[in-house]
Amino acid sequence: MKDSKGTIIYVGKAKNLKRRVQSYFQQSKAHPQKIKKLVSNIEDFDFIRTDTEFEAFMLECKLIKELKPLFNKMMKNPQSYSYILIEMDKAFRTIEITNTKEENDGRLYFGPFPSKKRVEQAIMGIKESFKILCSSNKINNAPCLNYSLGLCIGMCRGDSAISKYNKILDNIIGLLSGTNMEILVELRQQMTCASRNFDFEAAAKYRDRIEAINFLIKKEKVIEFTEQDHNLAVLEYLSDETCKLFLIKRNKILFSKNFDVDGISVEQLGSLILTNFTNDSFQSFKELGRDEIDEAQIIYNFIKSSDCRYITIPKKWIPQQNRVNVEKALQKLLSDKIKAQTT
Repeated sequence: MKDSKGTIIYVGKAKNLKRRVQSYFQQSKAHPQKIKKLVSNIEDFDFIRTDTEFEAFMLECKLIKELKPLFNKMMKNPQSYSYILIEMDKAFRTIEITNTKEENDGRLYFGPFPSKKRVEQAIMGIKESFKILCSSNKINNAPCLNYSLGLCIGMCRGDSAISKYNKILDNIIGLLSGTNMEILVELRQQMTCASRNFDFEAAAKYRDRIEAINFLIKKEKVIEFTEQDHNLAVLEYLSDETCKLFLIKRNKILFSKNFDVDGISVEQLGSLILTNFTNDSFQSFKELGRDEIDEAQIIYNFIKSSDCRYITIPKKWIPQQNRVNVEKALQKLLSDKIKAQTT
């Protein structure tokens, strides 16, 4: 969407573009102020057609980052990305939320997460549920204010409460690392207990906390998967006659092309895979930056959906130009389509 000066002020996507655009100009009284202001500044439109919904998501993300339209503030606001920070070198370890990540500072970081609000909700929910919402950040041998309110187990006093607190912190680290779901199990038990006691307000709070934690876990799975730098060959069938091949690494589409299903050649696909991944000049880094998280999330959701089928090409196959193994993997990928059609 452009204003009277030709400046792009908003980038969006839709399966049905006509219906989406009409929605901005219909029932305008019910629109929030942001939409009303946007509509009042629209002078012209440009549109780009894509073959797939996945490409539309990726293109929207790319254009927003490149053009930084005024009305796409959420995507370009760096403060919307957050990390969970755990101080590891102190007797009284602390868990905090930060917008920046320092390298090799002895702290433990998780993220980046694209919603600071959801991170705050999850961490606050854990602290309240397990009574580690201490209003002091050191051991004083005296209780803090929150201890008297029943929100702190007393780690500020020292003694045995420190061991209990550290066990909870270990469980939080295990939860965010995907190795220990004990916290989620306890929260579900507390939610069930509250519901059985007809305390539906408390049950709703536990439900919201569980949803926020699941959000963090899902994002961590995306980050872990992306940081493994898989070579992905993905097929999406546009119709019974046409399919599209995507070659993807980390958060980038290296290659994409449409093929006729009947004329598709395993040898041709194998050559494309080996050539593109061999010539890949994209420098990947182990840790996922917050400027990569949006594309990484789109790609992860796409390959985990039922819209496509994919294979992972092991890195050791690429320098060896292991055409035989690549073609065997492609045969399986193509046969999965046939199986899907007959079931």
